Amino acid sequence: MVIKTQSLVSLAQNLVDRALRAGATDAEAVVYEADEFYTKVRLGQVETLTESTSRAIGLRVFNGQRTASTSTNDLGEDSLKRLVRGAVELSKVTEEDPYAGLPDADAYSTVRNGDGLGIYFADVYDLPVKARIEMARATEAASMAADVRIQNSDGGTFSAATSHKAIANSRGFAGEYGKSYCGIGCTPIAQDENGMQRDGWGSGARTLRKLDTPEEVGKEATKRAVRRLGARRVPTQKASMVFSREIARGIMGNIFDAVNGEAVYRHATMFEGMLGQQVASPLVTVVDDGAMMLEDWLGGFGTLPFDGDGLPMQRKVIVEKGILQTYVTNSYTARKLGTKSTSNASRGLAGAPGIGAGNFYLQPGTQTPREIIDDVKTGLYVTEVLGSGVNLVTGDYSQGASGIWIENGVFTGAVEEITIAGNLKEMYKNIVAVGNDLIFRGSAASPCIRVEGMTIAGS
Repeated sequence: MVIKTQSLVSLAQNLVDRALRAGATDAEAVVYEADEFYTKVRLGQVETLTESTSRAIGLRVFNGQRTASTSTNDLGEDSLKRLVRGAVELSKVTEEDPYAGLPDADAYSTVRNGDGLGIYFADVYDLPVKARIEMARATEAASMAADVRIQNSDGGTFSAATSHKAIANSRGFAGEYGKSYCGIGCTPIAQDENGMQRDGWGSGARTLRKLDTPEEVGKEATKRAVRRLGARRVPTQKASMVFSREIARGIMGNIFDAVNGEAVYRHATMFEGMLGQQVASPLVTVVDDGAMMLEDWLGGFGTLPFDGDGLPMQRKVIVEKGILQTYVTNSYTARKLGTKSTSNASRGLAGAPGIGAGNFYLQPGTQTPREIIDDVKTGLYVTEVLGSGVNLVTGDYSQGASGIWIENGVFTGAVEEITIAGNLKEMYKNIVAVGNDLIFRGSAASPCIRVEGMTIAGS
């Protein structure tokens, strides 16, 4: 199991002090430790079981406006000496960067740990290994018992993970937090006279008590696999698209990538120069909230006490009623753009912080998914997309897809082997309905959405 987080903080602070004594003008250290467990049971037998512990440390040093970073998973004394010496020496020969540097001392978060945020629960490791395996086995068994057309399976799974991270720097900031995760899932294979189809479902949470039961997950997985039986192609046409919330999450997630400050600075986004302009339907309000608290003091999957720069997490409206309000930045990209950081720094071990989301979501509407589908005369309910055909510079969107065909508000059968295409800039503006079915199953979430004007390439 992980060592006490205070030890991680002390180690990070110690490394910063060493770097300053070695000649760095500023320094920042990140220490990370994690435990992971995963098992897969197929047809009742254990097929995979892995358990691992990792520990690593990263150091970023500044020599004026020159910077360098090093990292290691060897925390022995000789290794740490080499780590510091190597980073400081490298910083003397790198190019100067006018935007390099740590945030100002008065900008850091006053929340220095994850206590009370509901992001760490020790119970994810409370189950003994046999019980974890049984959770995976029960999930698969529930799926196979739910329908006689399920005679095969790609397995049931159980996973658990805990991690601790500490960050310290020479501007007086030192903070730490732990995170936990557990999950179950299964992938049944349905078969009838028309052939075989597979699909899957899962449940994940910060704590065991928030997981769906194996029976609930297994039955939902079977429902999704069975509804794909008899899938066919449909003719090439333009049609309404209703994207399930799982697929809508990815489509709306492209907005975050398009407002990334680094992409804006590099002129590599379709939203460059569009602050204050209409980029989506008035039904669209998109929020990123890294401080979100959900029910029972359970934090969101993207909730943290501070970002990768040590700045306080914020709630920000990125698109409000279709109007682009802000780009998202860390301290470095904010300097490039002449703005203030939106506290979206994401931190690995080596290199400068990147840009990442907190809890990113499309605000729900008032219609139920059923009401949205009822209004569709001819269209597709999209349940899966394949490939990576999204260009965030031009907005061009083209992906393989499958789903369920809709005629006059009624599902008439599964559809597969088609391609759906459009342009994100038009797709966002052509959102004509937003569902009320927002559920967080990860750090990004969306209710279902209905989009007009897209093309299906089929038979």
